[in-house]
Amino acid sequence: MLGITAYGGYVPRLRLSRQAMLEANAWLNPAIKRYAKGHRSMCNWDEDALTMAVEAARDCLADARPADLASIYLASTTLPFADRNNAGVLTTALGLGTALSTLDITSSQRAGTSGLVAALRALKGAGGSALYVASDKRRTKSAGTHELLYGDGAAALTLGSNGVIAEWIGAHQLAVDFVDHYRGQNEAFDYNWEERWIRDEGYAKIVPQALEGLFAAADVEPAEVDCFVMPCVLGQIPRQIAKRVGIREEAVRDTMHAVMGESGTAHSLVMLVDALAEAIPGQIILVIGWGQGCDALLFRTTDALAALPPRAGIKGHLTRGREETNYIKYLTFNNLVTQDLGFRSEVDKQTALTTLWRKKDMLLGLVGGKCRVCGTVQFPKTNVCVNPNCGDFHTQEDYGFADIPAKVLTWTADGLTFSFDPPAHYGMVQFEEGGQFVADFTDVDVGSVDVGMPMRMVFRVRDYDDQRGFRKYFWKAAPDPARS
Repeated sequence: MLGITAYGGYVPRLRLSRQAMLEANAWLNPAIKRYAKGHRSMCNWDEDALTMAVEAARDCLADARPADLASIYLASTTLPFADRNNAGVLTTALGLGTALSTLDITSSQRAGTSGLVAALRALKGAGGSALYVASDKRRTKSAGTHELLYGDGAAALTLGSNGVIAEWIGAHQLAVDFVDHYRGQNEAFDYNWEERWIRDEGYAKIVPQALEGLFAAADVEPAEVDCFVMPCVLGQIPRQIAKRVGIREEAVRDTMHAVMGESGTAHSLVMLVDALAEAIPGQIILVIGWGQGCDALLFRTTDALAALPPRAGIKGHLTRGREETNYIKYLTFNNLVTQDLGFRSEVDKQTALTTLWRKKDMLLGLVGGKCRVCGTVQFPKTNVCVNPNCGDFHTQEDYGFADIPAKVLTWTADGLTFSFDPPAHYGMVQFEEGGQFVADFTDVDVGSVDVGMPMRMVFRVRDYDDQRGFRKYFWKAAPDPARS
């Protein structure tokens, strides 16, 4: 049996009010009023497709990491690097080692599901397990409908043959160069075509054809489908297609547009993860991926699903959200408005790639040291144990801090240090198993930080080197809602 063995998800903490977007832009584009209800998920200034992928993967791998993990896949159309293995950065951040195959999958909104089919077929032949992650943070022009319809998010799955919670029944794929939208090379934003044409000539004709092929190949009747996962920003299209092919209306899953918007390449998997969190053994889940063709995948949940330890998933992250009503903050975080950031922002942020290579485990994986003589842990790892009663040389073994609970020992809110979201919060964090260091804080509000506050480490953007197109990543401390 081959299929999904675990799942995880991530939605950023901030939820931009669509009403705030309407109030800022309705004078220019009154048509957006019909999308003014609810919220869209919004990345913090230090989040992108890669940092969200790390969080979704951590949620997926929370209880166990497959011993036979051999491949890491990362699907996205908004990867931070056009020529650098983003899946390799993900692997290092997760501390998964180097004896792995890593692959970026991109260039289509269907990449999330197309890559998933390819990964499952590869495992069917080669065996082992794989980590599959999809993540997207799409930017749009201001005042357009897609600014309200899009959202940021990520989902992760482990795939394999041991402990399968959702058996892969089969898939059917269509490759059709139907261009509903596109983004040319060196262009910042998508160009979208007319919605009615996309609905009538695209979804209404291509998706049923893919479903017909799937049902014929898998020997499954449409009425047997318990969960129909189909992302689509065009209103009732999923229900119309379900009715047309014979899928029960109650099987159609909520697209979650009201609470987070559509997360691009990731959204099919985001909806799948959400469906798995609520499914029971023996249910059939049908997943649609759309973009220059159509993917249709079938899964059947197993008894192992009931035994899977709970994780935050999509709903868990949605419940942790904070409403953001400052539309200018959203524009600033997404580099959609030019602002005077002040003299303190004018520093050279070049990254020494030699240092990044030598310190990659420390910087990307938050790996410190543990003395094999006295057991003292410390960050960073040094040649000498910091325990004054030990002080032995060259006794430090690698010790990961990323998943160890921490708390605030001291803190400050600095209004002079440059920050995209002032004031800059930072301070000393103390880890439960020993060790401490000064860390930047993220996802905190003014007045919310206090000594003893539970924190967890999160992988974030440390700096943007816009002059050279490079991003520095490191770990920051964020409030831990599970221990608050």
